[in-house]
Amino acid sequence: MTILAQTVQLAFRIAIVWTGGFLLAAAVNVLPPSKVGLTLYGKETPLLIPFNRIGFWTCLLAAVTVTALVVLRAMLTDIGWRSFN
Repeated sequence: MTILAQTVQLAFRIAIVWTGGFLLAAAVNVLPPSKVGLTLYGKETPLLIPFNRIGFWTCLLAAVTVTALVVLRAMLTDIGWRSFN
């Protein structure tokens, strides 16, 4: 497989992961009510972190993590580590 073909395949994989992450994040942001979540108690006032926000940021973090791992794998393959194929 040529470098161009690998690059295109990598771009499609990253696009699919990001699309899935955004769709899942949007679904998680809409489904649960905004008044349900974790309450963190501090010295002055409690802080409510809704489950829909937690789910949204978790999905985006997963997409960023997968993107970073795929790009790191591609970089290591380019510099000569062939055990990743």
